[in-house]
Amino acid sequence: MRRRYLLLSLLLAGPAAAAPPRLASVPPQPNGQTAQGDVAVTIYNNDLALVQDTRQLALPAGRSRQEFPDVSAQIRAETVGLSGRGIGIVEQNFDYDLLSPAALMQKSVGTTLTLVRVNPATGAETRERAKVLAVNGGAVLQVGDHIEVLRDDGLPVRVIFDSVPPNLRARPTLSVTLESAGGGSRPVTLSYLTPSLGWKADYVTLFDERAGKIDVQGWITLTNETGTTFYNANTMLVAGAVQTENQGYNYRRTYRPPPPPTLRRAGTETSSRERLGDFYLYPLPERTTIANKQTKQVSFLNVSGAPGSRGYEYRNAWLQTREEAESADTVLRFSTSRDQGLGDALPAGTVRVYMRDARGSAQFVGESPIGHTPMGSSVGLKTGTAFDVKVRPVVEKREKLSEYRWRTTMRYELTNARPEPVTVDLDQAGLDWTYSDTAIREESLKSERRSSDDAMWHVPVPANGRATVTAVFDTRY
Repeated sequence: MRRRYLLLSLLLAGPAAAAPPRLASVPPQPNGQTAQGDVAVTIYNNDLALVQDTRQLALPAGRSRQEFPDVSAQIRAETVGLSGRGIGIVEQNFDYDLLSPAALMQKSVGTTLTLVRVNPATGAETRERAKVLAVNGGAVLQVGDHIEVLRDDGLPVRVIFDSVPPNLRARPTLSVTLESAGGGSRPVTLSYLTPSLGWKADYVTLFDERAGKIDVQGWITLTNETGTTFYNANTMLVAGAVQTENQGYNYRRTYRPPPPPTLRRAGTETSSRERLGDFYLYPLPERTTIANKQTKQVSFLNVSGAPGSRGYEYRNAWLQTREEAESADTVLRFSTSRDQGLGDALPAGTVRVYMRDARGSAQFVGESPIGHTPMGSSVGLKTGTAFDVKVRPVVEKREKLSEYRWRTTMRYELTNARPEPVTVDLDQAGLDWTYSDTAIREESLKSERRSSDDAMWHVPVPANGRATVTAVFDTRY
């Protein structure tokens, strides 16, 4: 089996009484695009990132206010840390009210501005001073001795503001009041957590059923919705969900039956990936710019010729009759083991499966989510439902044996319209409800009791044929 591990960029706390602090500017980068310095970003799976930004500051001795533009617009201000030689934080403020036409008008209530009107016929301009009285769905202005509503009615009118309100910023800006033991230039590292910068794994899998092989390409997909671009960042990805305080149970969450488990047997092999505690690390080999409102993909897994097979599964939730036959699930099975598998741990994401048609073109046949999967695991991915393989469970008889005992006789009818034989894993669940216990008294095919709650039969069904399984269950309450 050929493995290549490539990393390629694809597309992408209150102040003491003192004199007012002096404002020291932050020198911009030579490219003029950002005030950020040497940026390192650690991105976690659960929509969270740690940003560490080292900037060179010229600090005066004593107290001064330092502004840090180009931080995340989603910054969690309570997580901000600032470290540097001989400095201490007195106060910090995050200004995220950004400059826009609407915000500029909102912040100008009570001030005076200039209205410029253009006569459509002559092109002559007239200017009038107007006071902004209110901005509630439209601007209400006092012009001389009368009140006007500034409307967007197509007439050439523009507004000239005397100045920009001090609490509006062109870019998200963190301002910090510092106490410095001495003056001079030094590196200062700003660190903070931000949501809206996350990543997930996406897998493209080509399944060759005749050869019993799969090719898997794994992509790391980064998404930046922070409102800020991170330039030339040293980027580290962490596979694993770190605990945060807002991850508690949501009692309003609607209950949904769990999907079929993809992890059939958890592996016990250790991947060669770099680790941090209980997490795997995926460092990008080169610095990269993570633009705002951008999705970027990086390859991290490329495996050819790993063993894979297709199977059929059907799960009956309880001892019940189905009115009509239902399609069995189509399942792709493979291993992540070092030998005869993908040979790696798989971060949580989505696996998309393709197969080649008779003309040799790869066609999409289904997708399935996976959780964090250790190396050495057995995986079964539901990719869809089978057109030609059906199962119908039927309750033939239900008898009351005593006040606390019932007997149920089940018949399972399986049909196969495919030109080759198949094996269906028939799972009867619901055998261990609260205050009850169900045992199999008789069965026409030997079952595998996987737990107290379910039993499974591996049922061979001939090509263009049928198969029947019968079983008798005794339930005690």
